[in-house]
Amino acid sequence: MRSRTIAAAAAFGLLALTGCGAADMTKQSSPYADAHGAKTVTLSVQSWVGAQANAAVAQYLLEHELGYRVDTVQIDEVPAWDALSQGRVDAILEDWGHPEQEQRYVADKKTIAPGGELGVTGHIGWFVPKYFADTNPDVTDWKNLDKYADRLRTAESGGKGQLLDGSPSYVTNDKALVKNLDLDYQVVFSGSEAAQITQIKQFAKEKKPFLTYWYKPQWLFEQVPMTEVKLPAYEEGCDADPAKVACAYPHTPLRKFLNARFADAGGPAAGFLKNFHWTTEDQNEVALMIADRKLSPEQAAERWVKENESTWRAWLPK
Repeated sequence: MRSRTIAAAAAFGLLALTGCGAADMTKQSSPYADAHGAKTVTLSVQSWVGAQANAAVAQYLLEHELGYRVDTVQIDEVPAWDALSQGRVDAILEDWGHPEQEQRYVADKKTIAPGGELGVTGHIGWFVPKYFADTNPDVTDWKNLDKYADRLRTAESGGKGQLLDGSPSYVTNDKALVKNLDLDYQVVFSGSEAAQITQIKQFAKEKKPFLTYWYKPQWLFEQVPMTEVKLPAYEEGCDADPAKVACAYPHTPLRKFLNARFADAGGPAAGFLKNFHWTTEDQNEVALMIADRKLSPEQAAERWVKENESTWRAWLPK
């Protein structure tokens, strides 16, 4: 998910992205992308619900305050950069750090422009449920994980302890970490963020121990309190070689990126997206409405917008 993960079909829906139509951008272009002279915007939306919350609020305000038509399209993390560079989408609102793509498209080709920070700091890690950590406090040190491998074994983990991951499309270090830290664990993919949430909730309901790759911000912590397992400390560059990584994930200020032509000539829409800046609490509030309370993204955005005018009014171009 999320680079260096890192962040859905199934239970929460691949949350019906609304707009003038969601499209599979790996196969086609949005009719709104790179539309010269037209008041249209195309937003790339990743599969995790936090990214959907960003897009829902941005879309609502672009449409209702600035008079744009907005299309939202779901693309995996790395292909989204290609689509943005080619002008098939206009903006990515939540990037967790893709240095190779940033070097290629921002620094070298100059087809993508930085859009500023989102205002949210992301962090990926390995987590166990708090009820398990409370009774087994040493499990929060990675050096003790093998001691609990038998208790964390599942039918899918092949005789080893299970490290539950989400979508195989997320860019993670987990397989390398298990190998390089010589842990008796198997990475098991649930298939999506929503499926992973369903599994975590089921474990919690039964008070079973589990070890999962997870990330902040994420609304699920409010319902299933989890404690992070301390991996070897992150140091700059320790994850430079994906095959040799043996350290924790960094804390990453999440950033926005715009197609360079759109950034220069996108008018009020481009200015608005550059100004879009909210808190972890804001994002979690909208994400919770979408994923847990079953509001559509548009309904969740409308409710948040009505209650937070003092925040979003500052994003509108002067």
